[in-house]
Amino acid sequence: MEKEIEDNKFFAAIGYLGILCLIPLLLAKDSKFAQHHGKQGLVILLAWILLWVGNIIPVLGQIVWALGSILLFMLIIMGIVNAANGKMWELPVLGKFAKQINL
Repeated sequence: MEKEIEDNKFFAAIGYLGILCLIPLLLAKDSKFAQHHGKQGLVILLAWILLWVGNIIPVLGQIVWALGSILLFMLIIMGIVNAANGKMWELPVLGKFAKQINL
């Protein structure tokens, strides 16, 4: 497991950068570590898209979008750091949705 994590840290870390979440999901199918972080990156991307769609609501939508974007940005940074350090870190709140993704 240690070698698998070491070999896939890069794929896992870039999995948090928007559409690049597809890279670990498609190129590192045999790595549980990269898949874990790629799925979490996909959930963050989907949450950001939902925030973006909700942004069309005047005032309230913009407030929710701004606060949600800051929160998602913090989760992205935490995800990249944990992936680069080789940790199987689970996102707070959104992590349970990532576990339900079957590819």
